[in-house]
Amino acid sequence: MDGDGDGQSRWCLSQVKGAVDDDVAEADIISAVEFNHSGELLATGDRGGRIVIFQQEQESKNLPQCRAEYNVYSTFQSHEPEFDYLKSLEIEEKINKIRWLPQKNAAHFLLSTNDKTIKLWKISERDKRPEGYNLKEEDGRYRHPSSLTTLRVPVFQPMDLMVEASPRRVYANAHTYHINSISVNSDNETYLSADDLRINLWHLDFTDRSFNIVDIKPANMEELTEVITASEFHPLQCNTFVYGSSKGSVRLCDMRASALCDQHSKLFEEPEDPSTRSFFSEIISSISDVKFSHSGRYMMTRDYLTLKVWDLHMESRPVETYQVHGYLRSKLCSLYENDCIFDKFECCWRGDDSEVMTGSYNNFFRMFNRDAQRDVTLEASWENGSPGCPLKTWRVCAGSRRKRNEIGVDCLDFSRKILYTSWHPQDNIVALATVNNLYIFQEKPN
Repeated sequence: MDGDGDGQSRWCLSQVKGAVDDDVAEADIISAVEFNHSGELLATGDRGGRIVIFQQEQESKNLPQCRAEYNVYSTFQSHEPEFDYLKSLEIEEKINKIRWLPQKNAAHFLLSTNDKTIKLWKISERDKRPEGYNLKEEDGRYRHPSSLTTLRVPVFQPMDLMVEASPRRVYANAHTYHINSISVNSDNETYLSADDLRINLWHLDFTDRSFNIVDIKPANMEELTEVITASEFHPLQCNTFVYGSSKGSVRLCDMRASALCDQHSKLFEEPEDPSTRSFFSEIISSISDVKFSHSGRYMMTRDYLTLKVWDLHMESRPVETYQVHGYLRSKLCSLYENDCIFDKFECCWRGDDSEVMTGSYNNFFRMFNRDAQRDVTLEASWENGSPGCPLKTWRVCAGSRRKRNEIGVDCLDFSRKILYTSWHPQDNIVALATVNNLYIFQEKPN
């Protein structure tokens, strides 16, 4: 997992998507990455409101060395900039989250959201077109019925493959604050959306109403002490969901208990060590992401410095704690000044739950093997790795004397960061976004 002893890992670069350019337009910066349930499709959203879907090359699926080859399948504009005239606020088109629905037929469906509006998109293919209409010419002009002398049976003729993205539902006007999470329920009929103070439950078929299931807004906003930062449904139990807060706690709620889940069933919170308390303690303890394991037994939370794995049967403390970049604790003051301390890093599970992954600065990403208790630091860079070659492992050191494959804390580039990550659900392929580039890596087969 953490290399072969020579500073190399078993992971190698497969592809880099996006222009490699120092001058990047704001609209091209990627803001969401998500594999679908089979891993055949990979969707990215950007700050310009666009969604680009990549499809795994069919020929490469059976070739272990190039199974991570993805090509553009469809590109469409999901959201446009809007203006809230009541509040005199601009609503950005930036895609905050993308979530795929399980496939039920030949078409694919996904949910995408910006700060205020959620949309359900249908992605379908067309490779045939109807010909031989009786009342219509081939160029589209209608014929008068009196001119008909014979009747034809319309037929389908082959045509070049066309991929269409069409909006099937628009779920709007339900959130006062910015949406930070959407999660599809295991019943495949409902989903939740969360903003800073409320969580709403939607039925996929109804756009005109949703049910408020969590509301932490105080009567007096001056008494506000925490906000909701992330939320997700349990992968197997349709009545269970969790939400994380800016105070570092995660609450598990059961919708069978009451319609309004203000009273949680379980509270996952680790007591703070008084010796490490500082001005930044509350900021760095804020939960930026929460993800259930595929088995549904565990839950992973990401705060600024650590990644924690919780057993749902034990609320008192996490069963595993991984230091993502603990060496930054001495840099918190400068990170506060340049606003990096407010970065929201995502995390993800490997398909069999044996490993977890999250991003860091300097385009580093960290993988932790839960069984072997080993970790590795790799870099997403087109300069330091060519396709097929093993990535070298890195270590970050605090001292001035550095060995091979080591980098000093003061040399880290905080403008290069990996916030968005996704792991292929069935294969050892990962996708990472940094600025306008999508990196796809695969683990070399044994």
